[in-house]
Amino acid sequence: MATMAYCVKDKMKVEMQGAHRITMKNGKPAWQGTCPKCGTKVFRIGA
Repeated sequence: MATMAYCVKDKMKVEMQGAHRITMKNGKPAWQGTCPKCGTKVFRIGA
């Protein structure tokens, strides 16, 4: 399953590389990875 996130540098949705689940400070789940085009950290809340 491809995890998509919005890259603020490229201004488009991209498929995360190295996506892994994290838990935010408030206890909610999120996904964190990197943009394949520019290498910026991308983030998706939920799921």
